[in-house]
Amino acid sequence: MPTPNYSTLTVEEAKKILSKFTCLDIAPPIKPSEKPAIRQALLSLTNLSDYQILGICADTAAEGMMAMKTYSHALGYDPNTDLPEIEGPVYIKCNGKTGLCHFDSYFGHHRGVLVSCQSQKKGGVNEMYGHLPLDLFV
Repeated sequence: MPTPNYSTLTVEEAKKILSKFTCLDIAPPIKPSEKPAIRQALLSLTNLSDYQILGICADTAAEGMMAMKTYSHALGYDPNTDLPEIEGPVYIKCNGKTGLCHFDSYFGHHRGVLVSCQSQKKGGVNEMYGHLPLDLFV
């Protein structure tokens, strides 16, 4: 069976792939074979925005930092990794435009990564996707 070419996804196809993550509290488990399509759909849509803001909810600081680093690098950002040590669940908000990161304890039940696309240009993407799997870009 030929490998699909995800680099040629239309906006509608990319949104359809990501629709199963919209408004979920916790990212659903995905098969390893699903990751390439989800990654490409996200990258296709983030390419149509000026920058992104990440919201990461994780069980541990290490898990949250891993998600921040891998998502940031995939989106072309160099994240701030000089963040405090925190025990227990964490929330990380990372602004790709400014490079600012907020890192704090988190007491909610959500888990995963929210990607908020920000665009000022007409036809750009101004939508949020998630909660996506923390390990999507691992």
